[in-house]
Order: sequence, then structure tokens, then C-alpha cells
Amino acid sequence: METLLTSLTDITGQISGLLWKNTITLLILLGTGIYLTIRMGLVQIRGFYHATQLVGGRYSSHKDVGEVSHFQALSTALSATVGTGNIAGVATAISLGGPGALFWMWVTAFIGMATKFTECTLSLKFREVAPDGQVAGGPMYTLLHGLKMPKLATAFASFALIASFGIGNMVQANSVVDGMGFIFPAVKEDGWLLGLIMAVLVGMVILGGVKRIAKVASTLVPFMAIFYIVGSLLVLANHLTDIPTAFLTIVNNALNPWAVGGGAVGEAIRWGVARGLFSNEAGLGSSPMAHAAARTNEPVREGLVAMMEPFIDTLVICTMTGLVIIATGAYAHHPDSAVGAALTAFAFSETLGAGGAWVVGIGLTLFAFSTIISWSYYGDRAAKFLFGEQAVLPYRVIYTLMVVFGAAVPLPLVWNVADITNLFMALPNLLSLILLAGLVRSLKAEYFSRSHQRTR
Repeated sequence: METLLTSLTDITGQISGLLWKNTITLLILLGTGIYLTIRMGLVQIRGFYHATQLVGGRYSSHKDVGEVSHFQALSTALSATVGTGNIAGVATAISLGGPGALFWMWVTAFIGMATKFTECTLSLKFREVAPDGQVAGGPMYTLLHGLKMPKLATAFASFALIASFGIGNMVQANSVVDGMGFIFPAVKEDGWLLGLIMAVLVGMVILGGVKRIAKVASTLVPFMAIFYIVGSLLVLANHLTDIPTAFLTIVNNALNPWAVGGGAVGEAIRWGVARGLFSNEAGLGSSPMAHAAARTNEPVREGLVAMMEPFIDTLVICTMTGLVIIATGAYAHHPDSAVGAALTAFAFSETLGAGGAWVVGIGLTLFAFSTIISWSYYGDRAAKFLFGEQAVLPYRVIYTLMVVFGAAVPLPLVWNVADITNLFMALPNLLSLILLAGLVRSLKAEYFSRSHQRTR
């Protein structure tokens, strides 16, 4: 059995590496975002102010169709995207691609805002609303109703269902054990016990459906984001004079091949784009399932709200991690064992001492836990699409139990499968975005042409 698992891990690792470390894959993902940025007329700039107003609830009404508010939908989606990538992913990108990788994460986030706007506008346009008011939406419904491609819709839902157990569940449960391990090293010896506690907490949330998930997420997301940002600012406050140099280093390493070499710039682009896409999930097709439940009759409004995700996830939270690692010099001077989240913990600890481990440990724990509860909703929407409403409750029970398993075992195989299924989710979703970009552009133009577009 052990030999079989080792073989499967090696094979899936090779496939995952082939898919994600392939220039063509990154060009498809990034190229789609560039195309949508142009097609939507730089909506990430022109619609930014209005998006902040929508998040604040200024133009919402309880009379509109949907189950959760704009802010709750955004929080649910953010709780899924703000995860291990913001702590471990940024550190990995800088370790492998140099400080310039952070610049390309910014570029990816900016372009990803247009992608999020497009995919979430479509999720509202083609969502299904049951007689009891429950909502189901996402790329599978866009493919089914918008493009009449039921086979691709089924394929997307199938990969989303598999991915929910991997990247959304077991990988995150294992990350919680890692996070608590920074604070209490003995925790790693009894990961299953922490997994059992997590499973109870997860079950209490997800068995209540999207409304309970949204309520928890809308409370948890602001708290965990503020906690982590404040911790980062404390570190940066002790390195104020190093911050301008850090920005110069980032830009220089990202754009100046004469200073760092063409190969170094290429690695910065590769790892910055790859980790940026992994962190904010733009184009993956996951977030539209959460935003489809928003209480609004205006698809464009929810697209604008969703556009804030890459901004908050990457341009704010990932930037905090990156600046701490670069401004403290930890990226250049760290123990060989400090990789991924451990590098971030080392950078924080250099300034905050033992408190640095607490910031990273608690941050990683909260980020990972929030991802678990939100991805459960993505998985149950996929289960409903594939097998009907009767499959939702069994799915939630199985999902909850898998948290214990994920916390107790090393997961390289699960990581590999998750990476593969994530990309297979993205491809049909990206196809729908390209083919329906004209529709979204028309919806956007019609929405902003109305004199009453900023009123109920």
C-alpha cells in the first residue's frame, strides 16, 4: 500500500508540475485576464469606487432575490481565497523567484480583478433560484444556461467536487496543524485530536448552509485580516527606513534583467504569476458559486463586489507578507529549514520574537479554517448540480469527517490532486468567460448608462 501511495504521489506530482510549471498554462490564465481587462474597459479602475460603496451596503435591498448580502458574499468568497497562499505561497514565490515575484503577484491581482468581475457577473446572470429562495449558481450554470454546454458543465462540477476535498478541506486542515505547531510544537504529535476539534467546529457551521457560513465568514474575515495586517505593520514599523529599499528591490528584481539577469526576471514572472493566481483564484471558478447567492437583482453589481477579492487578498494581505520578508532581509538571510510558512514565521520572529510565531500561527490557523468552511459550500453546490438536493447533506457530513483525516496525515498526494483538479476547473470556466465576454460588456454598459444606476 505504501509503495502504491508513493507511486501515485510521484505520478501526480509530475502531472501537476507539467501543468502548473508550464508557460502555456500561465499564458492562458494571464492572457484571459488581460483580454478581459481590455474588453471590460479597465473596469477595475473605473468601477472601483462604486464597488466600495456596494460592499458597504449602500445600494442593497432585502426585497432583492438572494440569500446573503453583498458583504456576506464577499466575505464568504474571501474566506476561501485568503488562505495558506497568503502566508506560505508568498514566501515560496519569493524564495524561488526572488523579491521581484511580489511585483508580478500585483500585476496578476490587477488583471485578476477583471476576471473576477466577469465570472461573478455571469454567475448572477445564470443562477437558479428555487421556490423556497435557495440559490445555486457558478460556472456550471453559466456553461449550462449561457452556452448550452451540459457536458462541460458536468466536468466543471465534477472537478470542483473533487477539489473541495483536497485544496478546500484536507490540505487546509493540515495547514491548521502546521499553524498551531508554530505556537505549540507538541500539537503536531496529535494532529488527529486537533482535527477532531476542527471537524466539530466545521460541522456546526456548514450544516447550517450558506446563510450560517456567510454569517461566520463576515465576522471571521475582517477579524483575521485586521489581526494579520496589524501584526505585519508592527514589524514594518520597526523597519520604516528599509521599506523604500524593499520596494526598489521588488521593482528592480522584477523588471531589470541587467541588474539581476534575464533568468532571474523570468523566474520572478513565473513564480509571481503562478502564486498570484493560486492565491486569489481569479479564473478558477470557485468564487462565483459564493457570489451567486448574493441578494441583488443586478448581476453587474455583484461582479463589482467580487472584483474587490484580488485587491484585498493579493494587493493588501499578500503585500504585507512580502514586505515583511523583504524589508527584514529574511529572504536573503534565513535558515535552510525556513521555507514556505516557516520563512514567514522567521521573518516575523526576527522583529517580534516569540510573538512573531503567534502572528503567523494564528493567522495561518484562521486563514485555513475559514477556507475549509467556504469551500464546503462550493462542494455542496457541485454535489447539488451533479446529484440533486438530496446529495447536499451527505456531502456535508463526509466533508466534515474528512477534516479529521486531513489533519492527521501528510498530504503531498492530496496537494498534487488538488492542483490538477484546480486547473481542470479553470479551463471550462475560462472558456465561458471568453465566449460570453461580449454579454458581460453589454450588461456593464447598460448598468452604467442608467441615470439611476447608483440608487435602488
